[in-house]
Amino acid sequence: MSSHNTLSDIVIFGAMGDLAQRKLIPALYQLAREDLINKSSRILGVARQDIDKETFISDCTKSLHRFIKKDELDKESLAAFMSMLDYCKINFTEAENYKNLQSTLTTQDDRTRIFYYATPASMFGPISQNLSEAGCLNEQCRMVMEKPIGHDLISANAINDQVSEFFSESQIYRIDHYLGKETVQNLMALRFANPLFGTQWNQNHISHVEITVAEQVGIEGRWGYFDQAGQMRDMVQNHLLQLLCLTAMNPPDDLSADLIRNEKVKVLKAMRPITGDMHNTHVVRGRYTKGMIDNTQVPGYMEEEGANPKSNTETFVALKVEIDNWRWAGVPFYLRTGKRLAGKLSQITIHFKQQPHFIFNESQRNLAQNKLTIRLQPEEGISLQVLNKDQGLSNGMRLRSESLNLSFSQSTTQDRIPDAYERLLLELIKGNQNLFVRRDEIEHAWKWCDQLLDHWKMENKAPQPYAAGSWGPKAADLLIMKDGNCWHEDQ
Repeated sequence: MSSHNTLSDIVIFGAMGDLAQRKLIPALYQLAREDLINKSSRILGVARQDIDKETFISDCTKSLHRFIKKDELDKESLAAFMSMLDYCKINFTEAENYKNLQSTLTTQDDRTRIFYYATPASMFGPISQNLSEAGCLNEQCRMVMEKPIGHDLISANAINDQVSEFFSESQIYRIDHYLGKETVQNLMALRFANPLFGTQWNQNHISHVEITVAEQVGIEGRWGYFDQAGQMRDMVQNHLLQLLCLTAMNPPDDLSADLIRNEKVKVLKAMRPITGDMHNTHVVRGRYTKGMIDNTQVPGYMEEEGANPKSNTETFVALKVEIDNWRWAGVPFYLRTGKRLAGKLSQITIHFKQQPHFIFNESQRNLAQNKLTIRLQPEEGISLQVLNKDQGLSNGMRLRSESLNLSFSQSTTQDRIPDAYERLLLELIKGNQNLFVRRDEIEHAWKWCDQLLDHWKMENKAPQPYAAGSWGPKAADLLIMKDGNCWHEDQ
């Protein structure tokens, strides 16, 4: 059944919050504009605010004008989208309030009910229970959980246990928005549709892999939340490990959700635990101090508003990860993520091994490495670094390194690249789970990260300082240099 024909009631808990207004409402509008949502579907905002339907529609309209380009907001599409919107005031913890929701939901059985929890994870259990007690759940329900799911394995299990009392695993959609990005989708096509890469994707041909997710922004007034989480919980446990799994996994037998997720779990299980002396050689924790971003002076983490002087929270993590299986034995994966870095950048770089015998001028040997870069942002695309002969009669057999570039925005016939949330919401409406995270993935990711978090807690050391506007602590450069490698932008 296509999503176009799927009648849905999409219920957004936390509909007045930043996520809903910045991402979900604009994404649903774009799907409606592309005629990918059944016109008779409803989008029901649920929040604590004591407002009426008209005020909710007015607030959503303001958000659309703020977050969507002018030329994508035509009157007809806007009017059609606004006619789908409704609002229901609920205090999430008050079971009585859910009767209002039950009476607002359409009773027809042919509608799929989608409950999107754009709320803190502490609400996932109570909301599920109250929905169940008010009779809002049926066989066709789906529920969506936003990360972070818990702050360690124990809390993640507690949340998943609460929710699974009321929803089966096939009804639960755990979102990691990185999985909805066009380039992440393309990583699968690149690897599994092209023999050129498929046959080379192993320890015989690849020397090392880099995954970088760098942000220029600081903590943007979220000191209380971020200081409890830190960069490890906020970025590594979900986004970076998901990118690692998609890069490293074996080909699934087909593209069904469970077979893809089975292969990702195998990677997580094969990741070597970081223990003992490896904490000194495989891990760097950092925290930004004041510095310059875009020629503007910015404060250090400990000078941000609401800072706790006793904090030991990291804003930067670099890791050397080793995967103990046949495909990746001996190939290090270098992961790096941080706030207030020199640029906004998310990319995966695959470094291929050099030819075993080099017949060209010895002084050019350092050029001889193919490199595949998969850019997730700022500009989605793929580039392959290759060597060819320098043009001209006087240059002899001189080599030159050049990039073959594929920019998605330039190569596509579409006017724009869809936002990750558009793809995820569309797959959700279709009932396709392969872009969502299964429970055992969350568990294995937390298990691996918890060993590091526990060590840091026991060690109780302040992270290494790095100036805002740099690429992180010097130790992160040493981490990769001692293996004879360097980060992508240093080359």
